Amino acid sequence: MGNNGEWSILRKLLWHDLLLVLGAFFLSRVAVFVAHRLVAALAERVPARHRLFVLRTLPFAKILIGIGAASVIVPMLIEPTFRNLVTLLASVGLALAFTLKDYGSSLAAGITTVLENTYQLGDWIQVDSAYGEVKSIGPRATRMVTADDTEVIIPHTRLWSTSIFNATSGNRSLLCVADFYLHPDHDAAAARKCLEEIAATSAYRKLEAPVTVIVLEKPWGTHYRLKAYARESREQFLFITDLTVRGKGALLSHGMRFAQAAFAETGR
Repeated sequence: MGNNGEWSILRKLLWHDLLLVLGAFFLSRVAVFVAHRLVAALAERVPARHRLFVLRTLPFAKILIGIGAASVIVPMLIEPTFRNLVTLLASVGLALAFTLKDYGSSLAAGITTVLENTYQLGDWIQVDSAYGEVKSIGPRATRMVTADDTEVIIPHTRLWSTSIFNATSGNRSLLCVADFYLHPDHDAAAARKCLEEIAATSAYRKLEAPVTVIVLEKPWGTHYRLKAYARESREQFLFITDLTVRGKGALLSHGMRFAQAAFAETGR
């Protein structure tokens, strides 16, 4: 080792030492890749009620792999004495504070996300105008995929400055809403009963969950909100489509008319 300055805590490294460090880093990346593939494959094989629980283990596995890699690599680079460790932590802290402030904030927010379970893999979340399923939680950012198959990368620092809407919060199902706008001249009780039957007979509905119809009277007509839980979050858009198509057909078969655009515009 040197005899002064910050570099004095470093060991004198030989080529084989550098190869060991690179090998440990490479193995940690391979371990993360393998863990991701194994957890994803296992989540698709276990019963559906356990899928989100299995996916939730992946961020913790990544953190453990990172800690394990650091515990192997750091002793190769410095003498593991108390004084050297304190010096290293202080140096890393200063580096994060001045040169990697944003990245350090992202790391802290990422750890907070995992520990507080703000959201997890498989959850459907909305951040600003982006809404989609969480596919991975990395050290710096979360990756989610929207219903249009667009990947959105959200830095964890958004956790400090914006509201995050979690539609599932670790559950398989989520509440879906189908909207109907009827001409004011109709039998509201019959319309409500018709929509309840449509939701109750849907193949995508979570059986034990209730069906609710909210009725709102507007100047241009009557607004019906058909609310029910989809059995699987991945089927939410199929469920809403099924409710809309079948609900519209049933209402029309009862002779009910829908509100026209001209009426709706006057009520805005």
